[in-house]
Formats: sequence, structure tokens, C-alpha cells
Amino acid sequence: MSDSSDYVPPKVWTWDKASGGQFANINRPIAGPTHDKALPVGRHPFQLYSLATPNGQKVTILFEELLAAGHSGAEYDAWPIRIGDGDQFGSGFVEINPNSKIPALVDRSGPTPIRIFESGAILVHLAEKFGAFLPEAGAERAETLSWLFWQMGSAPFLGGGFGHFYAYAPTKIEYAINRYAMEAKRLLDVLDRRLAETEYVAGDQYTIADMANWPWFGGLALGRAYGAAEFLDVQTYKHVQRWAKAIDARPAVKRGRIVNRLSGDLSEQLHERHDAADFETRTQDKLAAQG
Repeated sequence: MSDSSDYVPPKVWTWDKASGGQFANINRPIAGPTHDKALPVGRHPFQLYSLATPNGQKVTILFEELLAAGHSGAEYDAWPIRIGDGDQFGSGFVEINPNSKIPALVDRSGPTPIRIFESGAILVHLAEKFGAFLPEAGAERAETLSWLFWQMGSAPFLGGGFGHFYAYAPTKIEYAINRYAMEAKRLLDVLDRRLAETEYVAGDQYTIADMANWPWFGGLALGRAYGAAEFLDVQTYKHVQRWAKAIDARPAVKRGRIVNRLSGDLSEQLHERHDAADFETRTQDKLAAQG
């Protein structure tokens, strides 16, 4: 990788060396599986294969919110996909998501299993299936879907753009960091102005739009992303701060954000989730204490 002005792109790009950075070992310009590996299947109607990245947290938060709201049919097994080890390129995972990205879900609640990939598609599928956290029609539904897909469009600038060049790239490139810091702050301002008008992202009701946006923008506002809270001056976005803290305090969110978490505080790592009791008995601090 070069940060000098004398770099001239070739007429045809070829993959002849590693790109560098934290995720260089899993980056490649082709799709498809790299190895055969079947996925495990648990006993619940929904089988989730994921990791507690912001995109993964969206789905586990929704599952936990559905269960907290009394939708017992939303019980799920959550299996970790270790993306640093290349689990997402196993044949079983690629069958569910040909794009090899988490999260991926198999809905086994009906006679024929249904695969769903892309976090936004999973949120809509589950919200519609249970009639929860997504208005059925009208302006409220349109607003919710608009803010849901606003997040889908924003995430590449925040994660693959700002997060990558600020925290993960092998060299600090001033132009790239400035470019994406500007966009990250613009997005925070969009959200802050919206939350100055409404309690939640889509209006007066808590919806999947909040569940999609909170792991990204809430995590950033609460100082949990990229070590960039001071750099982006996140405390100045007062309405985002209010919203981020309110969502963070929800018990279902506290549970959902630690499912399939493989790093950090041991008490906030639940590698696999198969039962509600796992939060009390199978976080890594509890397992370590058992020897």
C-alpha cells in the first residue's frame, strides 16, 4: 500500500500481494467457499450464525427484544462465526450467505427451512413474522424502513471507511482519515438532528430502526468503537447521547449485545446462546470460574 502521490494505478488491477491491515488474511477478490465445513444445528426454530460485530448485534438484540415481549416462538440458537479464522468461507456458511458476511439466519419454523442473509433483511423478516417493532402500514412503516436502510447505506462509510482507515489500516493516511471522519460526523449530525425531534429514530416508538442504528452509532457515541470517541468529539451530539444511553439501558439490549462476543470483558462474552439461562451460567467469566 502506498500513500505517496507517485502511485499510478495499473490499467488492470491484479491480486498479487496482501492488502495489509488487521483483516488482510481474510480479504480476497473472489467469492465462494475455501473449505468444506457443515454448520451446527440446534433445537430452536431459528439458527443464527454470527459474531457480535455491530451488524451481528442488530439481530441478537431483536431476538432478545422479541423474547422479552413474550414471543416465545422467537427462541434461537446462536453459533459463533470466527471471521478471523475464515469460518465465513466454510461451505455450510456460504450456502446460507453467498456473500460470506455475518449475520446469516436459517428460519426452521416452517416445513421448509428459509435462509436469510444481510442484517436488514433478517430484521424485516423477523419483525414481520412476529408483528413487532415494525409498523404494519402507512407513514410510520415508511419512516421506519427509511431509517433502517439509511443505516445500511451509512455503515460502509462508518465501518469500512472511517473505522478501517482510522483503526485498522497498516498506515495512517491523512486524506482517507479526513475524508471518512468528515462523513462520520455528518452522519452523526443527521442522526442528532433527527433525535432532537423524536424519542426514537423512526418516531415515538422503539423499532428495528433503533436496533439497526444503535450498534453502530450508539457504540460510537458510548466510546466502544475504534477508540475514536475523542477524535470525533462524540459528546457534542447531545441527542445521540441521550438516545444511545436509553437504548443501552434496556435489558434485552444488554443481553443481545454480548451474544457471540468473543473478545473483551469475560462477563460480556457469551460465545454461544442456546437458552435464556445461558446469560447467567455460560458467560466466559462463569465458565472460567468453573475451571
